[in-house]
Amino acid sequence: MFIRIAKLMFAGTVCATLAVACHTSSPSSTEQATPNAPAEQKKIAEVTVTDVAHFVKDKSATILDANDADTRKEYGVVPGAVLLASHQEYPLSVLPAAKADKLVFYCGGTQCRASDTAAARAASAGYSDVSVMRAGIRGWKDAGQATSPAPQS
Repeated sequence: MFIRIAKLMFAGTVCATLAVACHTSSPSSTEQATPNAPAEQKKIAEVTVTDVAHFVKDKSATILDANDADTRKEYGVVPGAVLLASHQEYPLSVLPAAKADKLVFYCGGTQCRASDTAAARAASAGYSDVSVMRAGIRGWKDAGQATSPAPQS
């Protein structure tokens, strides 16, 4: 009986730890909790690797990389992607002038939220067609898509 209780307590502790870690590993959710953010978050759709591959091929969207230098060095970048210096405070001048242009942000993978923060910044600046590729660069590579090497700084 004691072992059963200990196992349940351990499982509860693990679940609580994971819940806290998940919540705190996403600073973008708290940073975006401003009066205007919820409406803008609803505008941000998710697109698949296949969708982005078509956008790259057709040159029908601006693809934006919200990864850090280490992730870019390890995984490369989506060919033609605009590299953001910071997912939070990148200069809006890196975005297209036309606010109706399609923008797709990505970061490391499904657990990363840097792309969400960067996309929310674009949406709050008035861009109307903003989305994220949730699979990120890891999903892009796992799907067999080609990458470009990260530029050397």
